[in-house]
Amino acid sequence: MADQRVASRYAKSLLDLGKEMGTLESVKEDMDLLSKTMAESRELRLLLRNPIVKHDKKLAILNAIFKGKVSDVTMRFFTILTEKNREAALESMGTEFQVQYNAMQGIQMAEVTSAAPLNAISRIEMRRLVTQQTGLSDVKLTEKVDPDLIGGFVLRVGDQQIDDSVRTSLRKMRISLQENTYQNKL
Repeated sequence: MADQRVASRYAKSLLDLGKEMGTLESVKEDMDLLSKTMAESRELRLLLRNPIVKHDKKLAILNAIFKGKVSDVTMRFFTILTEKNREAALESMGTEFQVQYNAMQGIQMAEVTSAAPLNAISRIEMRRLVTQQTGLSDVKLTEKVDPDLIGGFVLRVGDQQIDDSVRTSLRKMRISLQENTYQNKL
């Protein structure tokens, strides 16, 4: 939890720095690469959290991985993080940066899970639902397919969820029938 707060603060600083220097899009690409690398490499995450490994060694590893792939601003930022003993925050920093970048740009991320792939009309309707719920018109929709839903959809926007799936309706009906609320009036 503490690393999450630290990552959020550093991500905000990097976002402000990128905006001030006019390199925001470049920094965003760097943070996307960082997020992808962290998600794919368990060894790197463990190394950055390891208190036994010295900071200069961690910085050397970060340089070996990212040098030439990210901007100078981002590399200097990695240097500052390692000097301040905050390299463990790098694990969450890419995600936090993405969240803050989207908020700054007015982009709403949403995830829809459906029993079958969405068609164009359903996709437009999902975007309309998200726009109606959040007030933001720029919606990035991530689609997933889960045949276990049987039908309908589950829409997640931030920490809210709209579950209009057949599976959930059947579950609610089963619970209702198990309560046996019928009373014989004979």
